[in-house]
Amino acid sequence: MTNYELAKAKYAKYGIDTDAAIETLKDVTVSIHCWQGDDVTGFDSKEALSGGIQTTGNYPGKARTPDELMADIDKAFSMVPGKKKLNLHACYAIFEDGEYANRNELQPKHFAKWVKFAKERGMGIDFNPTFFAHPMVKDNLTLSSPDEETRKFWVEHGKACLKIAEYFANETGECCVMNIWIPDGFKEIPADRLGPRARFKESLDEILATPYDKSKVYVTLESKVFGIGLESYTVGSAEFCLSYSTKNNITPLMDNGHYHPTEVVSDKISSLLAFNEKIALHVTRAVRWDSDHVVIFDDETKEIAKEIVRCDALDRVFIALDYFDASVNRIAAWTVGARNMQKALLNALLIPAAELKDYQDKADYTKMLAISEEYKTFPFGDVFDEYCRRCGAPVGMDWIEECDKYEREVLSKR
Repeated sequence: MTNYELAKAKYAKYGIDTDAAIETLKDVTVSIHCWQGDDVTGFDSKEALSGGIQTTGNYPGKARTPDELMADIDKAFSMVPGKKKLNLHACYAIFEDGEYANRNELQPKHFAKWVKFAKERGMGIDFNPTFFAHPMVKDNLTLSSPDEETRKFWVEHGKACLKIAEYFANETGECCVMNIWIPDGFKEIPADRLGPRARFKESLDEILATPYDKSKVYVTLESKVFGIGLESYTVGSAEFCLSYSTKNNITPLMDNGHYHPTEVVSDKISSLLAFNEKIALHVTRAVRWDSDHVVIFDDETKEIAKEIVRCDALDRVFIALDYFDASVNRIAAWTVGARNMQKALLNALLIPAAELKDYQDKADYTKMLAISEEYKTFPFGDVFDEYCRRCGAPVGMDWIEECDKYEREVLSKR
């Protein structure tokens, strides 16, 4: 018997169908971010990365052009099993023949090359307005700025992005999740906390007044607790963003690096699902702060996946990745993080959630604890290897050799 057949038999003894888990996971989409490939640089501005975020490291081989970035995405995606979407930021607009458009003037045509790329690979596109790394970010403020010219510029950018998001949905045939996140905040304790939030609310109202097809575009709003240079106050706090999303019937988005260190997003998922048709996640890894480290197969990643699965919410949660590490091979960073998200989801599908829930309802916490712990050493890895085989992705560590070859033949020559 193969390792998979042995694992399948062991799981089957306890009522778990590994083939069914694999087939279920094949239909789960993970949205993978383009910005890991070039350290969140983009193609529309020479401004240094700003807005309370920072990329560290200088590993050789960074993508410098749209063609290089697309080639790197192709390589990374080929090593990741399962269904994928491409997640773009507005700063990745592609201008040709000397054309340029500022962010408030972006049009669908500036993303036509990305649409062609996605359609040829049979995948959808998610989208993010880029409210950072631009000369019109004044005093670390965008949509909450007291300067009307600044605020108007960024409102126009948000409106333009809504039209682009709908274009993506129409062209690819898949819904587009358009996520709004602003870095706005203050380094020092503010004299006025309400004013910026009132202006942010007004700006969002103006953006969302733009007509768009809500069956094709899901607007999400992402909060943050703080950033570098924005330590004392963030306009888009968790309370603000959740309240605004609820009141205006848009989709709340939680990034598991955007909360206080003692908070975990896995504990919040069920609360949001109780009140929202859909929710969205940015899965990352925070090391002491919102550091956007590469996602690993750690307890919180596994717990996030378990909550999605045991809430029967695989079709209600938009799962996206968000991290950027320039200290390691960037293609490897993409691959490690995306494969770990897939591992976490498969691990969750191989746990007897209904049985454990029944023990909880019966107050049999002894069996609930004991059985949960026993499943931690079941041969999950053999099932993941089989999942990779069926998806045509490298099995086990085979992808590392492929990545090394790509570095020798492509990245080292840049």
